[in-house]
Amino acid sequence: MPLLDLPGAPEDHRIVVAMSGGVDSSVVAALLHHQGYDVVGVTLQLYDHGAAIQKKGACCAGQDIYDARKVADQMGFPHFVLDYENRFRESVIDNFVETYLQGATPIPCVQCNMEVKFKDLLEAAKDFGASAMATGHYIQRHRGAHKTELHRGIDHNRDQSYFLYGTTQEQLDFLHFPLGGLEKSQTRMLAEYFGLVVSDKPDSQDICFVPEGKYTDVIAKKRPDALKQGEIYHIDGRFLGHHRGIVHYTIGQRRGLGLPGGTTEPLFVIKLDADMNRIYVGPEAALKRKYVLIDGVNWIGDNPIPEEGLEVAVKLRSTRPPKRAVLYPQQQDGAMKIYIPDGEKSVSPGQAAVFYETDANFSRLLGGGRICAALDAINS
Repeated sequence: MPLLDLPGAPEDHRIVVAMSGGVDSSVVAALLHHQGYDVVGVTLQLYDHGAAIQKKGACCAGQDIYDARKVADQMGFPHFVLDYENRFRESVIDNFVETYLQGATPIPCVQCNMEVKFKDLLEAAKDFGASAMATGHYIQRHRGAHKTELHRGIDHNRDQSYFLYGTTQEQLDFLHFPLGGLEKSQTRMLAEYFGLVVSDKPDSQDICFVPEGKYTDVIAKKRPDALKQGEIYHIDGRFLGHHRGIVHYTIGQRRGLGLPGGTTEPLFVIKLDADMNRIYVGPEAALKRKYVLIDGVNWIGDNPIPEEGLEVAVKLRSTRPPKRAVLYPQQQDGAMKIYIPDGEKSVSPGQAAVFYETDANFSRLLGGGRICAALDAINS
């Protein structure tokens, strides 16, 4: 049975596969080529070749481009490298830096998917004459009663729906995700079956443009003033000490606060005030929030959100399970409001709020937006 939901025979369709050089996208390309599709592999070069070659374990680095090309040569389909370095720097890296400077915590993978992979690369795929573009993301694409739908991956430990909330309906109609119904172990087995040179390659862990996970080095290089020392206050008003730059901290952080030795109670970062260059800390109980405001919402549900609100399941961090909530339509200020009856801890501006249907498995992705504020009461 053909992997893709397309009319006619596989050989009637050219498919552009976004190849990062890792095992997942390589297996997608190999599977589609094996089924008879006219596969074209495309890899994006997103940052300096010299620096990238030395950065191991990250997508779109020099070694990964080389690995993607080796897989294409091995399987016998064409492979192209597109230089998107300027676009990536402007829409992802610069945004990453500015978000931290605003006292928020960015998700560069979401920005990359929205602005580069599913926008610029998708248009390039159409220029190649492709019927569709396929990626190695672990998310399911289903033909629903009304339109194409996105659902969480079968392997919930690998599910990437949180990072793909910005996928528009128009993009979804062109995109395919052949690995959504597989577990990672099955993908590895397929890589071995095809004898791919990347079959035992480890998964990438770090943000691709951040050397060894030290994101503050990237920020300091572009904005040296970002590491300016500031003040730390308890939420009860007490001055506690100084911090080493607001970009070193995020909501909910406990370790590495640099507080004086006389502080005995466990303290967590409760609020970041970028304008005053201050950090506010307090007890864990102060982290809980029931109301979240979001902007930049992408909605791919079947119907508009009613005035009385819509029951949804929401994820406020990629590592947390969905939680029942009520989503309200856009307010006068352009934001949307989420009410979480049980509350949620460590809700950080800059992260994503991603919505799912409230079925038994919270399976269908309905959309999401960027968290701009979190409150313990709506009039806070």
